[in-house]
Amino acid sequence: MAQKKYLQAKLTQFLREDRIQLWKPPYTDENKEAGLALKPLAKKYSDKLECCENEVEKVIEEIRCKAVERGTGNEHYKATGIATIEIFLPARFKKDRKSSLETRLHILGRELRSKIAETFGFQENYIKIVINKKQLQLGKTLEEQGVTHNVKAMVLELKQSAEDVRESSQVEEEEQNEARLKEKRIQRTKRGLEILAERAAEMVVDPETTPYLDIANQTGMSIRIPPSERKALMLAMGYHEKGRAFLKRKEYGIALPFLLDADKYFCECGRELLDTVDNYAVLQLDVVWCYFRLEQLECLDDAEKKLSLAQTCFKNCYGENHQRLVHIKGNCGKEKVLFLRLYLLQGIRNYHSGHAKEACDYLNKARQLFKELYIDPSKVHSLMQLGFTAQEARLGLRACDGNADHAAAHITSRREELAQIQREEKEKRRRRLENISHLRGMGYSARAARQALHQAAGSLEEALKILLSNPQLWWLSDPDPEASSHQESPSQENIDQLVYMGFDAVAAEAALRVFRGNLQLAAQTLALNGGGLPPGLRLPVGKSSSSSTPATSPSDSAGTSSASTDEDMETEAVNEILEDIPEHEEDYLDSTLEDEEIIIAEYLSYVENTKAAAEN
Repeated sequence: MAQKKYLQAKLTQFLREDRIQLWKPPYTDENKEAGLALKPLAKKYSDKLECCENEVEKVIEEIRCKAVERGTGNEHYKATGIATIEIFLPARFKKDRKSSLETRLHILGRELRSKIAETFGFQENYIKIVINKKQLQLGKTLEEQGVTHNVKAMVLELKQSAEDVRESSQVEEEEQNEARLKEKRIQRTKRGLEILAERAAEMVVDPETTPYLDIANQTGMSIRIPPSERKALMLAMGYHEKGRAFLKRKEYGIALPFLLDADKYFCECGRELLDTVDNYAVLQLDVVWCYFRLEQLECLDDAEKKLSLAQTCFKNCYGENHQRLVHIKGNCGKEKVLFLRLYLLQGIRNYHSGHAKEACDYLNKARQLFKELYIDPSKVHSLMQLGFTAQEARLGLRACDGNADHAAAHITSRREELAQIQREEKEKRRRRLENISHLRGMGYSARAARQALHQAAGSLEEALKILLSNPQLWWLSDPDPEASSHQESPSQENIDQLVYMGFDAVAAEAALRVFRGNLQLAAQTLALNGGGLPPGLRLPVGKSSSSSTPATSPSDSAGTSSASTDEDMETEAVNEILEDIPEHEEDYLDSTLEDEEIIIAEYLSYVENTKAAAEN
């Protein structure tokens, strides 16, 4: 397949250089069949490429038929408005993976999915369509999503067809259930990430005490994120981590939608942030790698741009010759894995584009890095005998150029560094939780306490000043319905004290209910609001003390079940997200490189064969 793509690329290059239009005479006759001049042209190019004439003629004919088909489609589109979409099907279709489908562009994405499923024998709910590096949105028209005539659409299948694997009705049912569970899992994860990002952006989730998703520099220390970019970055990282988890399990069809969503949200972050960390560069590699493993690089028009972007970003993060990385970490062994994949993909991309020399250069770079990263199994075993894990052994040996003694010291040092960071973060969270508890004991809600502490950079004294000078923070209620449902009836003594201060008895009782009997907060709020509660804190009429909640609670309109559902969704989503996310970046960079070794050898053999044919 790769050799055929190389031949197609070279022949297309020759045709452009010679300005030959295959869809016109003398290469195509009036019946749109192959003209007499096609065979001499194939002979000319086969001699030039030192290649089999029949094979060259066959590929040229494929190029000619494609050109004729495109020309016919263009005329048909101009006359009728019916567009042609190139369909790229999953690997199980083998030789028939490329097809086309005619459609009008005003239809919904859901209708296009139905057409594709019906035409090619898919089960509609178990496929995803990717067009222009974005998932097809079912509820929008094709025009609204930028779909045009001759666009490429890639079909991702969550399960194989029943015809391919059906052995019994039980097997088919199990497969459908599995695909259904995968789709639910994807949607649950996406919804969960949105909940987490929304709450982080609104400071409902405290990033200091609930570090579900974090971004760190090369040393593992957290980086402060501008509030305006926090939501987009959390979503980008969340989608990327889930995509990487599926990549690791080689479930490329499920991984790609997550990676494309991550790319979309990363693009909403500032360039300065993207240049600070290597996450965005790694994502570009992951996207291109995913298309390659799906054998659909042809659908990724900007693969070269993505690889170039990754290389530039690595240079900005690590320095020209990794000197910044060596200065920070003392080595660059683990990150060499990223460069190996970068060079490998650049080699593959160049080979598919007909650039054999450039492909050979990049592939040889990848092979050299592979030799440097190769780990002697006996050294891994010896380090494991010392109590280190296989993963630690591989990473340590790579960081220390294969020296087992240095690797043991490096692993021990790295363990201590990570333990120290964890202790510091744990202590930081402990102090913050104590401060939140202290403020809650004074009558403030946990949400108000978190927000004040965040504004005060963790200082309890400054947080108190903020709360006292910003009375609107007093009115922030907890999103947890249970936190506001256990409200005791205010004592008559406290009501009388507020009445003695000059407040109305009804208003006094309502204020004490809202602030769970806190006399000071009730008095301050009533005084600041002319003797009454602001609209957002007024209790619904007729509610008893045991079940009433402030009107600002998100559960008022639908009862507590709505908020409870959201809380359950967050918990479930967080568990879903964290289930496959590596504890540290080393998990991702730890690779046996078995796939890379095979692919490097395979493509180098293609290049050598091409060079040998040219020399002969």
